[in-house]
Amino acid sequence: MPIHFNTKHIDRPFWTLFIALVITAILALFSAGSTLAYNAEGGMFSPFIKQVIYLFLGVAVAFGVQMIPSNYIRLGGYLILAISLFCLYLMLIPNSPFVKNINGAGRWFNLFGFQFQPSELAKVGLIVSVADLLSRIRSGEEGKEDAKRYFYITLGLTIFTCFPIMTGNLSTALLLAGIVLLLWILVRIPSKYILTTLGIAVATMVIGYCIVEFGYLRPQKKMNSKLFGRAITWVGRIDDMLAEQQEDENTFRLTDDNYQRSLAKVAVARGGKTLFGVLPGNSKERDYLPLAYADYIFAIIVEETGIIGAICLIVLYLLILFRACWVSSRYEDYSAMLMVMGLALMIVCQAFVSMAVAVGLGPVTGQPLPMISKGGTSVIITSLYFGIIMAVAREQNERKARVEASVRESYLDAPESV
Repeated sequence: MPIHFNTKHIDRPFWTLFIALVITAILALFSAGSTLAYNAEGGMFSPFIKQVIYLFLGVAVAFGVQMIPSNYIRLGGYLILAISLFCLYLMLIPNSPFVKNINGAGRWFNLFGFQFQPSELAKVGLIVSVADLLSRIRSGEEGKEDAKRYFYITLGLTIFTCFPIMTGNLSTALLLAGIVLLLWILVRIPSKYILTTLGIAVATMVIGYCIVEFGYLRPQKKMNSKLFGRAITWVGRIDDMLAEQQEDENTFRLTDDNYQRSLAKVAVARGGKTLFGVLPGNSKERDYLPLAYADYIFAIIVEETGIIGAICLIVLYLLILFRACWVSSRYEDYSAMLMVMGLALMIVCQAFVSMAVAVGLGPVTGQPLPMISKGGTSVIITSLYFGIIMAVAREQNERKARVEASVRESYLDAPESV
């Protein structure tokens, strides 16, 4: 099936939601990026303009990808996953020249000065690949053996993908594994396989937490392993969140560890005083909150637009999920349906995780708010999600148009009754 740029059957409701998210991103970044603009070398508007360019580039990516047939996208998913895994495992090499540390985290792959996050590529590659594999499960008695085989294949692929990701970004690895879990549930993988895997994963995390907590943190020992060096950071963030919840407000102390979370809570509290917040442009915490334009941008949105703004943004993400559900429910291609649901769930779940962290309902994760937080790789990959979903929607609209045309032709060609 050739690629053709026919805009007649594009999914306009999805494009409306996507453009609304892009406009929200532009407004939020302009309002939250005061510190970024202050530190800019190329002028106060250069960081904002750079991010807007990424957003428009993301729109172009979504527009182009939506014209690609879904069977090409499935094949491309395996290629994207292979490239991302190659980069991720290269980054595990000790003193790897391919690792670029930004803001204290080595999540960026550096190649001749060009930096990107392979974990973002791995997310889309794994979801598309897993969706394609799970769609091969047949019905009936044959399906039982298929379910077992493809469960273990997708489990192994998920572990192989999440392992290098979790060494630099545990939250991304857990989020990605959670999306695969939801896809297993959608295709009705036997519960015994899912529950056993979930039980082993939870037990492993609890044991790992105890080892780091009682073997390193409390005795104040350093972890010599570079591979799991961030484990102390993970456990420390959980401890800080639990300790902060137990502290008396009269004895609360602002420290380096709770600085970001505390200022984010202040921003949310200021915005929550009224339905419409302090109104756009009147944020105070954006000048003090580190990376207010990135991980904690939702806190600034709440501060400036209040409960109404927060609810509107949540509803926007939910509408994206509902639209994806509607598109997938009308599609005959099982693989494409799973692909749409997996990508839509990734967008919405990541958004809710980012929002929860910003308002203090979870430990610091570093998850960006899709399309809104500053970051070139995140914006482009999220736009790729939208492009893939809209490609499936476009194909569905084309099929519907062909069926309707066929019905009209058959009606016109029918002999007149005597």
